[in-house]
Amino acid sequence: MSPRRSFTPEFKAEIAELCRRGDRSVSQVAKDFDLTETAVRDWVRQAPDRRR
Repeated sequence: MSPRRSFTPEFKAEIAELCRRGDRSVSQVAKDFDLTETAVRDWVRQAPDRRR
């Protein structure tokens, strides 16, 4: 089993922002960055919405 990776809050926020832009699906962003869809969806849910 691979060691668990950790990510900075800034990285998570950037991934969430990529998903919110809407030009790529959550699954595509996850694939592009070698992440799980579950992690990406969690980060989108937890990240503050910067569009306001």
